[in-house]
Amino acid sequence: MQVTTKAIVLRSIKYGETSLIVKMYTLSSGIRSYMLKGILAAKKGKMKAAYFLPLAQLEVVALHKDKGALEHLKEVRVSYHCQSIHTHIAKNAITFFLAEMIANSIHEEEPNKELFHFMEASLQWLDAHEDYANFHLLFLLTLSKFLGFYPEVKNVDFPYFDLLEGEFVKEPSLNPFLEGRELFYFKSILGIGFDGIEEVKIGKSDRKNLLNNLVLFYELQLQGFRKPKSLAVLNEVFS
Repeated sequence: MQVTTKAIVLRSIKYGETSLIVKMYTLSSGIRSYMLKGILAAKKGKMKAAYFLPLAQLEVVALHKDKGALEHLKEVRVSYHCQSIHTHIAKNAITFFLAEMIANSIHEEEPNKELFHFMEASLQWLDAHEDYANFHLLFLLTLSKFLGFYPEVKNVDFPYFDLLEGEFVKEPSLNPFLEGRELFYFKSILGIGFDGIEEVKIGKSDRKNLLNNLVLFYELQLQGFRKPKSLAVLNEVFS
């Protein structure tokens, strides 16, 4: 079946000497992976390897066989021209990290238009703004809503947050939990929009600790989740 759809690149893996396998989140069909034969050797043609940078936003014409195998791309064009997320060192580190987090979190070949539009709009926000130090923290918290484990906030005044149960509690159990400064900053980004993150002031050390705990939150909530290798690079860039 031929499909024309928007798509967000999650991962590109070199296959052989000249080919790529590209994993994308598509508006029409959820997660899909495509074999791009010979693209690294092609000197001419409309399809270029540079299109498939992490979190690039594309419009593609694809052939979907819906058999769980690698699909085929017929045409590709850029749907949103990024100005900074692939060239600015810190934004690029965030981009690689979030692409890996998304790829490790979403596996369904089922469309979720609200999730796609959230990813599309938030990445365009990152590309256009300069006060983005806490962007990835809010992105991960908001993404958890679409994945089904957004923190339960009915007891938000309790002094601990249980990372396994996903709720605020009066007393900590043996589960990993947030308290003190980390809990304060965690609460400060709950429920805000991206335009509000510039009001949240978090120091480098506290931001790193909160990020590591958010990744742990994902590990505890998602079966088979793998901690992204790019986390260490991101922490180094922001240290």
